[in-house]
Amino acid sequence: MAIAGQFAMEELTLTLPATMQAAVYRGANDVRLETVPVPDIGAGELLVRVHTCGVCGTDLKKIATGSHSAPRIFGHETSGIVAATGAGVDEFKPGDRVVCFHHIPCGNCYYCQRKTFAQCATYKKVGCTAGFEPSGGGFAEYVRVMDWIVQNGTVRIPDAVSFEEACFVEPVNTCIKGIERLQPCAGETVLVIGQGPIGILLAALAQRAGARVITSDLHGQRLTISKDFGLENSIDASRVDVIQEVRRMTESRGADAAILAVGGNGLIKTALDAVRPGGRVLLFAQTARGEAAIDPAAICVDEKTLLGSYSASVDLQDRSVQFVMGREMNLGRLISHRFPLSQSSEAFDLAAHPQPSSMKVVIQPGNSWPASRPGSRRRNAEGNS
Repeated sequence: MAIAGQFAMEELTLTLPATMQAAVYRGANDVRLETVPVPDIGAGELLVRVHTCGVCGTDLKKIATGSHSAPRIFGHETSGIVAATGAGVDEFKPGDRVVCFHHIPCGNCYYCQRKTFAQCATYKKVGCTAGFEPSGGGFAEYVRVMDWIVQNGTVRIPDAVSFEEACFVEPVNTCIKGIERLQPCAGETVLVIGQGPIGILLAALAQRAGARVITSDLHGQRLTISKDFGLENSIDASRVDVIQEVRRMTESRGADAAILAVGGNGLIKTALDAVRPGGRVLLFAQTARGEAAIDPAAICVDEKTLLGSYSASVDLQDRSVQFVMGREMNLGRLISHRFPLSQSSEAFDLAAHPQPSSMKVVIQPGNSWPASRPGSRRRNAEGNS
């Protein structure tokens, strides 16, 4: 079955093979490049040829801990081109450039009514797969997008926006949700611990909300990158004590709020100690279950508030799309490394063990495609399976 998607500058013919390459998770710290079947699609579904998929920290934790059954194909920050459409799909056609969410809630349950969408049972069902147990599937050449994601979680990419930029729609949504949860406001001081790509996004969004932002990181190079985004107040945690420096910058009170944008539990106490009595701490990257030591009197006596934010919000989908597609921030600047699918193991290793100069790591099964946009001349698939 052949599908033609013609680009303005160069024609790219999308021919669907029977098999494809994918980075298959086989257990803890075991991901292998394998040949797997191209997934079949049904009525209401899409088959998307993956161009770019960002490597997310949650996927890395699943791989490192072996927390999920195998085999699976992870990857959920996915952008690409529609390769085939299922019966009844009218909104999209082969050749359309799209970005896909992998979670969409039901909108009707107890949790959805209270806008705690990430706890919805439907939301917890993954609606994109490259085969095996649905797990996103973006670390493969093709991904099947299920009907409820096609209807409510698939977005066209404008001509001027690259696949690389578009793959930020989901992570930007999670960051906007975190900022909504923290509610920083004008006149407040917010400490953001960690200046990887997510930390920079969170810091930039807090600053847009009117807060005075202080950033901290162990790597001076990351702080230099964050300054490119207008985040001038920084603390090199390898040189000075973050808590003391924050107090020095806030008339000895401490920050009004702090965001912990690095994984692990060791810095929770640091974040709590860095905020003033009555302050707030947002845990953003603590996705691995376990125990953590905190001072309960910091919550009770000092009246500090510990908050959490996880995953994306459907209510913020339009805003995150506008942020990315409107190019409100130079998101391409956050990408430091691009790997072909054949080097996915190297990509995961670098993302799991970031270097001072490394930021967002992406895998690009479609990195040999022409960069130009699809043209207007397209024909429908001769079949949809």
